[in-house]
Amino acid sequence: MVSVRATGSGDWALVRDVRLAALRDAPGAFASTYEREAAYTEEQWRGWFSDRFAMFLAHLQDRAEPAGLAGVFDAGDGAGLVSMWVRPDARGRGVGEALMNAAAGWAKDRGHDAMYLWVAEANEPARRLYERYGFTPTGDRQPLPSNPGVPEIRMRLELLLRSSRFGPGRRRVSSQAAVSCCYQSYMRSRRA
Repeated sequence: MVSVRATGSGDWALVRDVRLAALRDAPGAFASTYEREAAYTEEQWRGWFSDRFAMFLAHLQDRAEPAGLAGVFDAGDGAGLVSMWVRPDARGRGVGEALMNAAAGWAKDRGHDAMYLWVAEANEPARRLYERYGFTPTGDRQPLPSNPGVPEIRMRLELLLRSSRFGPGRRRVSSQAAVSCCYQSYMRSRRA
């Protein structure tokens, strides 16, 4: 069974550790790099937490450490799903879906009718997960900020227009209380 919880500023070290594990595991999947974020100070990590960005951690009953993480932020045209990652040994156990449920619930609670994400075009496992959940390509493309030679595609998920049900499996989105993380820090990392 997967449980998901929102994080707060007191979780900065745990979020840091999971985020750095994600950057080590999948360096070609994120807008930032391990080297860049490993050098962040405690103050920089704590600076992520605000009311415009939520970071969620997923847990499996059979392990002590978090099985994955995902962030979601308020954007001009909807909510943005970012930093999505599941530990390799936890993949295929519903962790990604549970994290997306939490992010979509947070976005819906804030009145968003859509949630967007960017994914490396060649990252087939991630694209299949997002498509199964109900995301569809928008046609927008850009270079991955951490490696401009890698193209990313933008995907969109309808939220309010589907009465809380998504994808072929008709997954119900559950609302989660969100203690938030900083949108501005995320956007700065995408531009760097």
